[in-house]
Amino acid sequence: MTIRRVDVADATESLATYIREATGSGPVVVTEEGQPVAALVILEDMDLESVAVSTDPKFMALIQRSRARYEREGGLSTAEVKRRLEGEPTPRRRRR
Repeated sequence: MTIRRVDVADATESLATYIREATGSGPVVVTEEGQPVAALVILEDMDLESVAVSTDPKFMALIQRSRARYEREGGLSTAEVKRRLEGEPTPRRRRR
């Protein structure tokens, strides 16, 4: 996979041309003063909702916080999640 870079001032080709390039060889990254400002990538097996969520800064921040919390505190087992979703009673611990 190659990444084509094009400066915003030089991006004079049609959008269809850039899409064909991205389809054939990889993302087309638009830069301004050498810094990336946008990218054209081919979306495979994605719906509009997935694209919207994955590019939302607030959602991505929430994911990062959740991952950090999981690293610090651990998480629930699959069995525990299933038990909670199915509404099964919590197993009682024996008192000492």
